Formats: sequence, structure tokens, C-alpha cells
Amino acid sequence: MQSFDQQLEHLVKEALQEDIGDGDHSTLAVIPAGKKGKAVLKIKQDGILAGVAVAEKIFRQVEKDVVFHPFKKDGEPMKVGEKAFEVEATVHTILQCERLVLNCMQRMSGIATLTQRYVAQLKGYHTRLLDTRKTTPNFRLLEKEAVRIGGGTNHRFGLFDMIMLKDNHIDYAGGLEPAINQAWEYIQRKKPGLKIEVETRSVEDVKQVCAIGEGKVFCIMLDNFSPEQIRAALQVIDGRFETEASGGINLNTLKTYAETGVDYISVGGLIHQAQSLDLSLKASFE
Repeated sequence: MQSFDQQLEHLVKEALQEDIGDGDHSTLAVIPAGKKGKAVLKIKQDGILAGVAVAEKIFRQVEKDVVFHPFKKDGEPMKVGEKAFEVEATVHTILQCERLVLNCMQRMSGIATLTQRYVAQLKGYHTRLLDTRKTTPNFRLLEKEAVRIGGGTNHRFGLFDMIMLKDNHIDYAGGLEPAINQAWEYIQRKKPGLKIEVETRSVEDVKQVCAIGEGKVFCIMLDNFSPEQIRAALQVIDGRFETEASGGINLNTLKTYAETGVDYISVGGLIHQAQSLDLSLKASFE
């Protein structure tokens, strides 16, 4: 798998091509090519800041020698009226990167802010917060980075870095036992060390996984279980597997699930329900 920076470089290249096409004609028409300028990222909404490091990488990908002064760090609280950074570069670079930087930072800050609200609810509990694959196509890299900045834990990045046997896999494979056994045989042949997580839909499913999955399965997902059902499942599991609760858990119900002692809670809404925060990049002549 490519490094974060390699993936980001690809994302930025494609995003700029999408935006600029055969030329930023607005800028080309009115700004001389070598003209230098400064711009400041202004914060217009309270929250958790995310994407400062990404913004610097975007500018530097276009113009290697930009001068970048961060005033705040990723993960810090931000308040209306504060400045996140100042950048000095050719005006062409500033204007070509402006919308991409803002799109990334506004989205990332919204996700980090929502994630931090969830993480705050889990303070004092054993349970940790996971993200999911419910992400925007081709923007997963930065959405998951925003979850991390907000204090959450990144789950699998894609289909390639873990085997997760969900309901459809299990049904198509003919049941829990053949699905688990075939997955185990597959990783012995193809991907030694790849972990297997199995979704369960009832306490009876949990009992079956416990009976056949030891030494093969590392985590049992308790999907759409009530807190009472999770407690019953955890008694059956008795610490032999890691556990993940999933399915419709939100800020209002999070603590109730954490009180069960489940190891992880996954929340797709960290990403797909987050609202972008208001930021702006303005020319500076100070």
C-alpha cells in the first residue's frame, strides 16, 4: 500500500486537474505569472481544526518553495476570528489551490469536530470509537485522517487490509461455519496474518462463532444488538475475542453502549453526517 503522502499526492493531482482543466483563466487573465502574494486562512466557525498539514502539502505540491506559517495545529480547538495559517507564494499558486485547500479543510474540520464530540462522551469508558468505509469516493484518505485528528480510531481502510465477513458474505457462503473456514484457508494460502472479523446478528450467532472461530477470528461484530443483547453476548464471548458494536449508534445512545464494556463502537455518521465548517482564504497585504 502507498504511504499517506503518496496517496495525498495522487488525490491533489486529480483534484487540481478536475478544477483547473486547461487553465485557470480567471487568474491567467488578470494576474502576471510571477507576481507574489500572501493569503491568510480565517476561521469563521468554532470547532476542531483539521487539515493544516494537508494544506501545506497541497501548496508545496504546486510550488515547492512556498513560505507557510501555521498559527494553529491540527486537532486544536478553533474559534471564530482566529487565523489558522499564512501562506506566501505566487498568486497563481494561491488562487489555484484556494478552493481545494478550503474544500479539504472545511470537510476535515467538520469531521474532526463531530468525532471529538463522540470521543468526549466515551471519556472514562473502556470503549474506543471506530470509523467505517462509509466515506466519499476518492476522499476516504482525508476523511479518515480527520477522524484520527478528532480522537477516533481508524478501522480498516478498505477491502484489502482485513477480512470482514458481513451478512451478505455469510449468506452467499452458506452460513457462518463455511464462511469462517473458507476465509481462514484463504489467508493461509494468500495473505498470512490478515485478520478476520465476523458480523453476528444474534446471540446464537455469537455462540456459533465462539464454538468454531477460536484461533481464526480476532473480532466479533455485534450488529444492531441492543445494549442488553450486547451484555449477553459479552458473557458468552468472555474475553476470547475483541468486540465491536455497530448499527445506528449515535450521540444520544453512545454512552449506553459504552456502559456494556464492548471494546469498540463503530459509527458511520462520523463521516457521512458531519457538516463542513466555515473557513475562508483571504488575500493579505500586511
